[in-house]
Amino acid sequence: MHLSATTRILAGLAAGAAVGLALAAIDPDLGARAAAVARPVGKLWLNALQMTVVPLVFALVVLGVSAAADAATSGRTARQALVVFAILLSLGAAIAAVAAPAVLALLPRDALGIDRLLAAIPAHDAATQVPAGVADWITGILPSNALAAAAQSAMLPLVMFALFFGFALVRIDAGRRKTLLDLCHALADTMIVIVQWVLWIAPLGVFALVLVVCATSGFVVLGALGAYVALLCGLYAVVTLLLYPVAVVFGGERLRRFAAGILPAQVVAASTQSSLASLPAMIDCTRNRLGHPPAVVSLVLPMAVSLFRVTSPVQYIGASCFIAWIYGIDIGALHLAAAAALAVVVSLGSVGLPGPVSFMATNVPVAAALGVPLPPLALMLAVDTVPDMVATLGNVTGDMTASSIVSRRQRTADSAADA
Repeated sequence: MHLSATTRILAGLAAGAAVGLALAAIDPDLGARAAAVARPVGKLWLNALQMTVVPLVFALVVLGVSAAADAATSGRTARQALVVFAILLSLGAAIAAVAAPAVLALLPRDALGIDRLLAAIPAHDAATQVPAGVADWITGILPSNALAAAAQSAMLPLVMFALFFGFALVRIDAGRRKTLLDLCHALADTMIVIVQWVLWIAPLGVFALVLVVCATSGFVVLGALGAYVALLCGLYAVVTLLLYPVAVVFGGERLRRFAAGILPAQVVAASTQSSLASLPAMIDCTRNRLGHPPAVVSLVLPMAVSLFRVTSPVQYIGASCFIAWIYGIDIGALHLAAAAALAVVVSLGSVGLPGPVSFMATNVPVAAALGVPLPPLALMLAVDTVPDMVATLGNVTGDMTASSIVSRRQRTADSAADA
């Protein structure tokens, strides 16, 4: 029987937790020796995941800029959809940047348990430091040397360079632009293949990482992962619920009609955990149940599936804030604002990646930009399938909300033209 990657990773998580907790309960010394053996395995797997992030992020941002530019030139409706996507993504990022630190500040922090957990997590390289002052932060946005920024995993300057590169690419000769875009496509595809190889042995890597933390810190790690899952699910639910009044106010929908109209597509999203698989149901709901113009639906919804995931910035910000909470790192408002903007940019270029690939490729840049350690992301990857269902529900709701807003603007423009 063929098991999905998610099922295999969850199996590795469960096995590592069971073995680690059993060793810690039976013989702590034996647990410590087993952790010493497993720790290099987990660290090696984590390094293999991280080594692809810099080239993958650069390629994805350039391709995302190109895709957005192509969509913007295809007509007024497409340009309106892009603006709506950007605004809704920014709204989600802002909510996460405000709510995640506020919620985490209310959680009780067991200092002894957290110290045990941190001792079990693989050591991280502190290559990326967040500038302390506003002036240093501003001057650090643009890299004086793009290659040096990439070598130091300085994600915010690297993404800024990729944005400039992508926008400049749109302005050059079409033949040369196609050559460079083909190169970026090849680079991204190659990195994804490598990540898929690494994820093929993810059960072993996750088993080793979880065994180490469970054998060393006991049930603390399970409580921490549970808090992380609850935080993400809560943030996703808040953003999803806020989309309803957005559709009413800016899309001209009636609340009960909108909620009933999108429900079938939401059921498909929850069962498949795939926005792409939900596309036929979304088209049916928006055209036949909500009455959106077919010309708008046939353009906006496929664009949304290709470019827009409203919960993605929420995940990036929530995960980074949770890591900062674990390590006791205080993140200032300026750095959170920069991370929110970066999350919006990264999310536009990453739609369509396989789930585990997307998780590491997109969370690492935001975490690195905030200067938080990266190793905990591997543990979060192992439990990401739980909040992913809520995230897909939010994404599909966001797609149909965007269709409502663009449809209203289209009807308004048509009425003005007729007058």
